[in-house]
Amino acid sequence: MIYNDFKGIKLPALGVGGMRLPTVKPSDAVCEKTVAEMVEYAFKNGINYFDTAFFYHAGESEKVLGRVLKNYPRESWYLADKFPGNFMEIKDGKLELDVTPMGMTARTYNTPKEIFEHQLETCGVEYFDFYMLHQVSESTYDLYTDEKVGIVNYLVEEKKAGRIKHLGMSSHGRYETIDKFLTKYGEHIEYVMIQLNYLDWTLQEAGKKYEVLKKHNKPVFVMEPVRGGLLAAPGAEAEVILKKARPNDTPVTWAFRFLQSLPEVVITISGMSNMAQMIENVSFYEKSDPTSESEKALLQQVVDGMASFVPCTSCRYCCGACPVKLDIPMLIATYNEANHGVSWYVRDVLESLAADKQPQACTACGACNPLCPQDIDIPDTFKKFCDLL
Repeated sequence: MIYNDFKGIKLPALGVGGMRLPTVKPSDAVCEKTVAEMVEYAFKNGINYFDTAFFYHAGESEKVLGRVLKNYPRESWYLADKFPGNFMEIKDGKLELDVTPMGMTARTYNTPKEIFEHQLETCGVEYFDFYMLHQVSESTYDLYTDEKVGIVNYLVEEKKAGRIKHLGMSSHGRYETIDKFLTKYGEHIEYVMIQLNYLDWTLQEAGKKYEVLKKHNKPVFVMEPVRGGLLAAPGAEAEVILKKARPNDTPVTWAFRFLQSLPEVVITISGMSNMAQMIENVSFYEKSDPTSESEKALLQQVVDGMASFVPCTSCRYCCGACPVKLDIPMLIATYNEANHGVSWYVRDVLESLAADKQPQACTACGACNPLCPQDIDIPDTFKKFCDLL
């Protein structure tokens, strides 16, 4: 395993993400047995960094990872969690977090302390090694900077108390927003996690975000290295380009090699859903094999051929707001496929859905749009899908 330095400690270059843990059908409950097997494999291969969040798997991610990690000495692993400001609002001058839209047991939280204490208890730990403001962006900036609510100040105090070892932030926001937030709170923020991959380097201006973090001297933590699986299957034309250059490499190999070429990247968090993905991802970090400048040019050719894709990462933040309960990420993935021809796959998916779960059931209310980290105009996408069909 490759290791990188962070504040005097050695972190594995690959970490385990908790947003896409293995599940059991038909309930989609997290399969704790498989998670335990994957965590054991991770430890045996030098990975001891695990990332979760309040809403991942409707709260089950925190619980399952906490229980599984209890089997190992506390000092042998790093646990990262996030403050769920991306689903909060201020009502009558008070903080409010309603968890029911994300499929969790009804409960409302009104202070940062309530939320933080709940997460410690849920994970079964006395402190978090890494803790982030979740999704600092245009939609959450006012909340996180509201001094009366005092989220940042509270977390700084928890760091002083030793219950947060390293305080950071994650962001899908624009680079200008990240720059503004770090200008205001940079003395407290030790690292920043951004969505970074060779497609988003230009598409979401991740390259500019990377430069902003360099300017502020903040180590880069990476999420969505293969863009929710999209870069594992970038299309036939792309795969021909990549195979010609390196016949033995898969498209996924290229995604991780690109990240290894960026010196500011400390750790890449990969949401692995099964043991096969775990084994494959670990293999990429047995030795350093960064892409060359000429290979980056090939990746740009791949990006140029993928421009018609709607950049959904299946985070599912949008789903809780949908009044007709559409499976928005699944429909967008089907739309992306349909854009390259209405295949049997597209027909099978659509024929399996009831009429009220089809793209035409979208009411175009727009409630989903503010929740999308990718700034996708979801109602417009569904209109285009219907027109295409």
